[in-house]
Amino acid sequence: MSDARDHASPQAGPSADGGRTRLRADCERCFGLCCVAPAFTASSDFAIDKPAGKACPNLREDFRCGIHRHLRQRGFTGCTVYDCFGAGQQVSQVTFGGKDWRRRPGTAGQMFEVFPVMRNLHELLWYLTEALALPPARPIHAEIRRVRDGIERLTQDGPDALLKVDVAAHRREAGDLLQRASELARAGAGGRKKERRGADLIGARLKGADLRGANLRGAYLIGADLRGADLRTADLLGADFRGADLRGADLTESIFLIRSQLDAARGDATTKLPPSLARPAHWPA
Repeated sequence: MSDARDHASPQAGPSADGGRTRLRADCERCFGLCCVAPAFTASSDFAIDKPAGKACPNLREDFRCGIHRHLRQRGFTGCTVYDCFGAGQQVSQVTFGGKDWRRRPGTAGQMFEVFPVMRNLHELLWYLTEALALPPARPIHAEIRRVRDGIERLTQDGPDALLKVDVAAHRREAGDLLQRASELARAGAGGRKKERRGADLIGARLKGADLRGANLRGAYLIGADLRGADLRTADLLGADFRGADLRGADLTESIFLIRSQLDAARGDATTKLPPSLARPAHWPA
């Protein structure tokens, strides 16, 4: 979908950046899979309808986006907030050994089927890696590491094996561990530790709110005013930040925050972010 060169990093071993480097999109090493495999529906996120498995008309022959710098202006906001967690380059360079679907069209169908499986696995790896960085979750780090290493091994499999992976089962197992890690991390947090899981907070006025230790999993924070809010140790897994105002907010120790959530929100130089996440390029300096 989007050209992630603003976020791309060279590949590194598991010791680099806690293993996060390979879980960041590197579009230079991908065959534009997110521009082909998923379907688009004409909406506020996408300017056109596009069926799954058909290349977006903006995808060039070199697998780069032809309107990368103007995606938001051209009606492709959905592309700018998409994150494959490095699944694109993994499928392109490892699973299919650098053989692209244009020169070898016989691989196209299977490659497009494998991509969402790999994307799910890489997303789980990101969250599990984040859980291992939470000191209060140390009592379950060994279990988290076991599950993470098992998923890591799956990502090295060939396409036939990957298409047989029970993604839902791995999500359930990892999800239980992430929930336990969150509870341990939030137990010692300040604030009122509000339970707002899945809450409808669309347009909520939360300017300056003390949300330390709050459970905001899956909360709808679309267009919410979170200016100056303290979100340290708040669980933000799956929270919808589209259009939320994060100027001056403190997210430095927030739990399970990901890049696409920031890309969907509004922030600036006063927004405090975790060291593992870069400031979105479209935020004003």
